[in-house]
Amino acid sequence: MNFFEKLFEGALWNSRFVILAAVVGSLLAGIAIFYMATVDVINLFQHSLHYADSSLTEEARKALHDSIVSHIVEVVDGYLLATVMLIFSLGLYELFISDIDQAHGSKAASKILVINNLDDLKSKLAKVILMIMIVTLFEEAITMHMSTPLDLVYFGAAIALIALALYLTHAADGHSAEDDANVTDVHHEDKSGH
Repeated sequence: MNFFEKLFEGALWNSRFVILAAVVGSLLAGIAIFYMATVDVINLFQHSLHYADSSLTEEARKALHDSIVSHIVEVVDGYLLATVMLIFSLGLYELFISDIDQAHGSKAASKILVINNLDDLKSKLAKVILMIMIVTLFEEAITMHMSTPLDLVYFGAAIALIALALYLTHAADGHSAEDDANVTDVHHEDKSGH
C-alpha cells in the first residue's frame, strides 16, 4: 500500500508540469504580440514621414496627426498586452515549476518579474491590465465626439473612476510595503531577543 501511495503522490506532484503548456503558450502569444506591435511601429514611422509633405492641406495634416496619435496609442496597448503575457508566463513557471535563478540572483534583474505567490502574480497582472484599460480609454477619448452635455459628464466620470483606481492601487501598494516592513522588523526583534 505504501508503494502505491508514493507512486500516486509522485504522479500527482509531477502533474504540475502540465502548466508548461500555459507557460509556453503565454510566452509565444506575448512574442507574437511584441512582433505585431513592432511591425505596427515600423508602418507608423513610414506613414508619419508624409507629415512633413508641403502639399498636404491643413485639414489633411490634422487628420494624419490624429491617425498617427491613435496608432501610437494602439502600439502602446499592444506592448502592454505583450507584457501581461510575459509576466503571466514567468509567474506561472515560478509558481508551479521552479524559481528562475537569474531573476533572483542578479541585482540587475527587474523585481516585477520575480513572483513569490499567487497574490503577487495577480497584483502585477492587475497593474498592467489597469494600464491597458487607461490606454484604451485614452484611445477612445481621442476620437470621441461629444454631442450632448451628458457625454461630457460620462467622460468626466470615466476620468474620475480611473483616478480612483490609480489611487486605490497606490494605496494598496503602500499598505503592503508597510506590512512587509513591519513583518521584517518583528522578525529581527525576535532574533535579537527583544
